[in-house]
Amino acid sequence: MKKLLNTLYVTTPDRYLSLDGENVVINSDGKEIGRLPLHNLERIITFGYSGASPALMGKCASDGIELVFMSRSGRFLARVEGEFNGNVLLRRQQYRIADDPKKSLEIAKYIICAKIFNSRWTVERIKRDHPLRIDVNKFDHSSSILKSAVERAAGAESIEALRGVEGEAAQVYFSLFDDMILQQKEVFSFKGRNKRPPKDNVNALLSFAYSLAASMCTSALESVGLDPYVGFMHTDRPGRRSLALDILEEFRAPLCDRFVITLINKKIITPEDFTRREDGAVILNEQGRRTFFTSWQKRKDDELSHPFLEEKMEWGIVAYSQALLLSRYIRGDLDAYPPFMWK
Repeated sequence: MKKLLNTLYVTTPDRYLSLDGENVVINSDGKEIGRLPLHNLERIITFGYSGASPALMGKCASDGIELVFMSRSGRFLARVEGEFNGNVLLRRQQYRIADDPKKSLEIAKYIICAKIFNSRWTVERIKRDHPLRIDVNKFDHSSSILKSAVERAAGAESIEALRGVEGEAAQVYFSLFDDMILQQKEVFSFKGRNKRPPKDNVNALLSFAYSLAASMCTSALESVGLDPYVGFMHTDRPGRRSLALDILEEFRAPLCDRFVITLINKKIITPEDFTRREDGAVILNEQGRRTFFTSWQKRKDDELSHPFLEEKMEWGIVAYSQALLLSRYIRGDLDAYPPFMWK
């Protein structure tokens, strides 16, 4: 199984990254303020506007280290990647499946069934852990609807019908999200999902977590030779990493949503960690991003038992395990794609 290496997060906007031998050097106002050996890193994510040297970008590309550029609000801007060395036969089969509505639907159904299943168990975990602080009957009712939605998704006869089930299930799930927030309610209320840009603190956190998880999924798919831009649920669109967004659906609730709820309920993130821009967008400020990344890295290091592989692994490589299983299915080594169904 793949070894989980470190991610370097550069959160201060005016930092410039350069290369010195086998080290990434962090510069500010032309002066070196830190350096790290590249062999310990699998990914560098920078939120600065000063950029990185061509030498560093070339080194990252040749060594397979992902270099990602993000906006201050956490929106993906660009990534540096080297030569794509995946198995051409695997990618050709991926494209054939993507062009076949029936075969694409089969994979998409597994993914959405897992998404709804994981959403339901996120609800069940809150119900189990905090029975005296929530409306248990309300949670029971929604959990029952989500359970039924899994069955409906499995029986969907078209991608449009599947999207309809997914949308209804998401509405039920997010109707409980505000109830899952048990602390700091006066500043962390959730009235519905909004994005591009997020308009409140909770949505800012969710969007930030989803962006980071999507980057993880992109790297995982490329590492096993799949094209992250050609998906089965999300349609093709220039610049959209459709397959990465497909795989991300399985992790939204158990990885990203639960992480955000933990940040709020444990008061790891506070109102002082946000900035509201003139256009109404809410973003994490520098201190907020630093706090977020510290906790995110710890979360990625947490272990779980993979439900299909039945082996312990860190959350940080679950996306890789799913990409590997998907590639095996596409090759014909598995009869069906086994989605990540967390409990």
